[in-house]
Amino acid sequence: MAEKNRKWNASDLPGLSGRTAVVTGANSGLGLTAADALARAGAHVVLAVRDPERGRAAAARVNGSTEVRRLDLADLSSVREFAAGWDRPLDLLINNAGVMMLPELRTKDGFEMQFGTNHLGHFALTNLLLPYITDRVVTVSSGLHRGGDGVIHFEDVNLRGAYSPTRAYAQSKLANLLFVLELQRRLAEAGSRVRALAAHPGYAATNLQSHTANPLARLGMRLGNRLFAQDDRAGTLPTLYAATQDLPGASYVGPDGLGEMRGAPALVGRSAAASDPAAARRLWTLSEELTGARWPLGVEAA
Repeated sequence: MAEKNRKWNASDLPGLSGRTAVVTGANSGLGLTAADALARAGAHVVLAVRDPERGRAAAARVNGSTEVRRLDLADLSSVREFAAGWDRPLDLLINNAGVMMLPELRTKDGFEMQFGTNHLGHFALTNLLLPYITDRVVTVSSGLHRGGDGVIHFEDVNLRGAYSPTRAYAQSKLANLLFVLELQRRLAEAGSRVRALAAHPGYAATNLQSHTANPLARLGMRLGNRLFAQDDRAGTLPTLYAATQDLPGASYVGPDGLGEMRGAPALVGRSAAASDPAAARRLWTLSEELTGARWPLGVEAA
C-alpha cells in the first residue's frame, strides 16, 4: 500500500545513459535543477545560457556529463548561431528559460521582451533544431497562462500602448501552450515520432520573481516564496516527468495539489484559449513571419 501511494520524484527517472539533452536557461533555478537531475540519470546535458561564464560555474555544480553553449533567446542571431553549431542527434530539448513580469523592454530584434524571449526565441530554436531531435520537446509554461486578458493580442503582440507586466507574461505563457499544441499537430501530420509536451512548476521559489517590475509585487513574491512555495527541486518535477515518461503528445504536466501550486507531477488542464487549434495555427504563422524560422520537416502541415 505504501508503494502504491508513493509520489513520483526525481529518483524515479529512468537511466538516460547515451542520451543528450539541451536545457535553456540552465545556469540557475529550475533549469539548473533539471540539468542536474538529467545528468545524474546519465544524460549528457548542454547548458544553453546567455552568459557562458555563469554557465560554466553552474555546470561545475552538476553531477554528470555537461557542456556549456551560449544562447540568448532575446537575440535571434544568437539563436541561429546556436542552432548552426549543432551537428548531432538531440534526444531532448527543454525550453525552460524565461523572464517574468518585467518593465516594458524590447529584445534585440524589437519584440516585447517577455513574448520575444519566452515564446519567439524558443519557437525559433525548436524549429532550427527539430531535424536533429529524436525524442521530445518540453516547453515550460505557467498556470498564469490563464491570467492577463487570456488571449493572444494578434493585432499587436508587442502590446504597444497597452503594456502591463502581467498581461505580457500571461500572453507569453499562453503562447507556449499554443505552440506545443500546434507543434504536436504538425509532428503527427508529418509522421514524426517526436513528441511535444508542456509543463509548469506550480508555485516554485526561484530567482525569476526577483525581476518583476513592481517593488510591492517583488516583496509579496518574496514572502510567498518563503511561506507557500515549494523548492526548485519539487518545481522541476513536472518538467522531468514530461521529459521522460510515456505520455501522449501535447500533454500538459503540473503539480497535483490544490490549485496546482505544489505537489507531485500529474496531467493537468489548461484554459480554453490554450486549447484553441485555430489560435495555435494563427500564432504559428505569425511566429514564422516574425522570426523567419520555418517548419523544417519537409511535410507542410495543412
